[in-house]
Amino acid sequence: MSPEYNASERNGAVQPEATAQDIYDAGMVVRREVLGDAHVDRANAAKDSFTEDYQDMITRIAWGGIWTRPGLSRQMRSAVTLTALVAHGHWEELAMHIRAALNNGLSRDEIKEILLQTAIYCSVPSANSAFKTAQKVFAEIDANQPN
Repeated sequence: MSPEYNASERNGAVQPEATAQDIYDAGMVVRREVLGDAHVDRANAAKDSFTEDYQDMITRIAWGGIWTRPGLSRQMRSAVTLTALVAHGHWEELAMHIRAALNNGLSRDEIKEILLQTAIYCSVPSANSAFKTAQKVFAEIDANQPN
């Protein structure tokens, strides 16, 4: 780690002087940049008194606490996230994060390579499901592209 990379830079939005609102706001910015406004708007519109605390937590902790950190690029964070979702069989979340990976600058070929890697380390059946999920996401994206 370079000497210029000090403790305040390591923590992203989670700084000693940061309020919970600061961290939430930073998380919401990243969440919208990565997942897209439409997805975040749908998630917020669907929240109720039962899910409100959960939505707040993922915005503050996952997006504000982790995704704002500068130690990994967003492309790398997407690659790690895709792999973890394949490993645990979270196909709906995988579809969402395939879209996010594209938003973060990964190409379809890079996503393919990540999924090939998961065949070795997560299992061939899991990778099979992941490839099917990716095919569906890419087909939906292509169907919505203007000709």
